[in-house]
Amino acid sequence: MRTDILRKTALTIAAAAATAGGIAGPAIAAQATPGAQASAAVVQADRKSNGERQLDVRYEAQPNFYYCGPAATRNALSVQGKNIDVHAMAKQMGTTEAGTNSINDITPVLNKETGKDVYKSVEIPGARAEAKQVEKLREDVVRTVDGGRAVVANIAGTTTDTDGTTHAFEGGHYISVVGYHDNGDTVTVADSADPAQASYQVSIDALANWIASRGYSTAS
Repeated sequence: MRTDILRKTALTIAAAAATAGGIAGPAIAAQATPGAQASAAVVQADRKSNGERQLDVRYEAQPNFYYCGPAATRNALSVQGKNIDVHAMAKQMGTTEAGTNSINDITPVLNKETGKDVYKSVEIPGARAEAKQVEKLREDVVRTVDGGRAVVANIAGTTTDTDGTTHAFEGGHYISVVGYHDNGDTVTVADSADPAQASYQVSIDALANWIASRGYSTAS
């Protein structure tokens, strides 16, 4: 798998400002928010009916602006009842103040905790997702969540959730996908950046385009 198109997921605040020509204040705040160790569940229900399912997340915010990769992975593993230390995972992923390099650094850690070849990395290499890539993402999310696991996605840029709230990560970010609705037309995100916006829903098309040029880790 090529890794050159999977950009670094988080920059230092100064580097992010330089790269993006100055990210708007709220976006910086979202990435730099210290992780108050919020432990309230993002999603409490675990149900499967009417084309939907949500997993119980033992949510924890990221402790600094560059630990989104380890934090997203930790939140993803929490749906399986695992509580893995983010600092230990950051070391395994090679996370630095420049972030976690790519989804290919996340997948081996997920497999270490869940079993050999349980997870695989999938790229969406273009600037925007094609229809077949959106459909594959939908299938991957539904299959993974139905199996009691979460998807971890490497995203960048800005998207709007189903409530009309904007989420901006111009320097890159990692999130966990922990549920789906309407047969996968909409998904539930667990976001470690800000406990005040720990959980929200986005359309599968919006998620695919948020991932575009990067990738995600899904159950095989």
